[in-house]
Amino acid sequence: MSGNLKPGKILRTGLALVPLALLATVLLVPLSAQEQNNPFFTAFNTPFETPPFDLIKNEHFLPAIKKGIELHQAEIEAIVNNPQPPTFENTILAFDRSGKFLERVQAVFGALQSANTSPELQKIAEQSTPLTSQHRSSIYLNEKLFARIKAVYDRRARLKLGPEEKFLLEKIYQDFVRAGALLGPQEKEKLRQVNSQLSMLSLKFGNNVLQETNSSRLVIENPRHLAGLPQNVIDSAAETARKMGLEGKWVFTTQVPSMTPFLQYAKNRELRRRLFEAYLSRGDRYNEYDNKEIIKKIIALRTERAKLLGYPTFAHYAIETNMARTPEKVEEFLMELWGYALKRAKAELSEMQKIADEEGADFKIAPWDWWYYAEKLRQRKYDLKDEEVRPYFSIDNVRNGMFTLAGLLYGLKFEKLNNVSVYHPEVEVYEVKEKNGQHVGLLYLDFFPRASKRSGAWSGALRRQSYENGKRVAPLSTITCNFTRPTEKLPALLSLDEVQTAFHEFGHSLATLLANGKYNNRFVPRDGVELPSQIMENWVTEPEFLKMYAKHYATGEVIPEALIKKINNSSLFNQGFASTEYLAASLLDIYWHKTIFTEDYEVDDFERDVLNKLGLIDAIAPRYRSTYFQHIFSGGYSAGYYVYIWAEVLDSDAFEAFKERGLFDQKTALKFRQEVLEKYGSADYLSQYIKFRGREPRKEPLLKKRGFIE
Repeated sequence: MSGNLKPGKILRTGLALVPLALLATVLLVPLSAQEQNNPFFTAFNTPFETPPFDLIKNEHFLPAIKKGIELHQAEIEAIVNNPQPPTFENTILAFDRSGKFLERVQAVFGALQSANTSPELQKIAEQSTPLTSQHRSSIYLNEKLFARIKAVYDRRARLKLGPEEKFLLEKIYQDFVRAGALLGPQEKEKLRQVNSQLSMLSLKFGNNVLQETNSSRLVIENPRHLAGLPQNVIDSAAETARKMGLEGKWVFTTQVPSMTPFLQYAKNRELRRRLFEAYLSRGDRYNEYDNKEIIKKIIALRTERAKLLGYPTFAHYAIETNMARTPEKVEEFLMELWGYALKRAKAELSEMQKIADEEGADFKIAPWDWWYYAEKLRQRKYDLKDEEVRPYFSIDNVRNGMFTLAGLLYGLKFEKLNNVSVYHPEVEVYEVKEKNGQHVGLLYLDFFPRASKRSGAWSGALRRQSYENGKRVAPLSTITCNFTRPTEKLPALLSLDEVQTAFHEFGHSLATLLANGKYNNRFVPRDGVELPSQIMENWVTEPEFLKMYAKHYATGEVIPEALIKKINNSSLFNQGFASTEYLAASLLDIYWHKTIFTEDYEVDDFERDVLNKLGLIDAIAPRYRSTYFQHIFSGGYSAGYYVYIWAEVLDSDAFEAFKERGLFDQKTALKFRQEVLEKYGSADYLSQYIKFRGREPRKEPLLKKRGFIE
């Protein structure tokens, strides 16, 4: 956003003239001493205009957010008060280009809040969230602004717009309608209140999960209780204990890289139970971080919002703009897969119970036993051990593998930068270039867990691709994970699941890096978002590609053919469990958001009733219980956790094109880049997929990949 406009000057945008006198006046107000020392109030004088994390302090955020809101409001007022008749250029384009200052501040704040938070940042979030929620409502419920947008929308057939312009106009209009622009004054005021309350409740839910995760741990003092654990797992637990001031002990947390190996190998069943139940009970301990009442309030408010907007349930509202269109279609799809998955899971349980019985167990396998006996079953059926695989997947090899694949498919090159400020010493930054050396963007990598980082893995952006005055603004993409940490003796050696997660998030980053839309606003259906990420997972265990990046961390030996064969022979191993726990969570999400509650209820009772109705077996817990289900209560996937497997239909079908024409076929990759990645969010998603594939996606590749059909 330029600061050198003079009052009354006209900014040319397309064919129309947009007066920006009010905005210019705001920008030209002299900066206070506080603002002069705030990096957000000036251009980032850094390599590639990256955020100067070394200069940004916590106290800079709230003033910058408030100023961003003020500037954005001024931009909106300039559109509303434009004396010229509404046109695409002076209304839609002006709206699309508004809010850049606020967007820049929120991108940095959001990244830190998720990946390197603190009590101070959480306090700022509590102060700023109501402000940004109210600001968004004030825009989307602005009657004069909507009147101008509607005027352009109503004339769209006569405007001779290009495909991208038409798509942008229709989606912006739809966003305003779905945000309540057609409501009466009383309903709008009620909606403002609902939106504000929801924003604070979602923030509180996520903070509670972080607190519960950080306080959930298993401390072992007796070395006999480590029986069965590989040495690298023991060393990692000892290092975790040292960092907590518990020298001479071993600590296992409810972070997946710490918990899963313990559940896989620890012979002490009681300790497995204690750790797993600590994981399951997060947010459900009747303490200050309990999330049950928050869930009830969120569900009630979402239902109220849906009713205000004319939808029977929140699920109908949320899914309307997705590829699935209706919750009924989603539920039908999930239940079809549920039948396949549950049958396979029961067969897996039977095989594991047989092993337990042979070893003299006098119990039925429980959820905290599944990983332990699944590992035994894998070793028995496929002679494959997790610790046999990990040495070939050091974090360096996995990162290099991701970069190699992007080079083979898209001709991209990655060069490490040491002159870019980062928010934590463990973060690495790479410049991404085209084959000809042209700058594409930057990639920030943050791989390991810490107390200041929320759990899981995600890809985001400190800046998204756009165009300013005809010049492409390069994106700054981020990948944030919670992978197995290195120890004093070993580098970070990843499990195969972690490798797939790395490639998954890298796929999201490629969608950010290679996007090439003309406009700032992007519209991707939630159940299509995961196509760019999930398709990358398909290459991970392809033998031809494995030989390129899977090398022993100590010797450099390429992964042996025999081990590759074991990995691929076991590709369907435990698929019943993985599918069932995921589908259980997806269906739980749908039921939360399609149910109309007419009387008081208990969260745990509702969850239990849903899972019993589905017939979930006792030996499997859903991937997420409600009280720590961040995807749907604080992460933007409400009534949308199903999207991963919906998108798996797309990615399985899309990868078939590569299998048919060549694993690294340049023409196929170029077509995928041009039709899917570059137009990500700037064209109708299904139409673009059909242009890539030549037809609509088919379900059969997914069913085969999961082992549900031959």
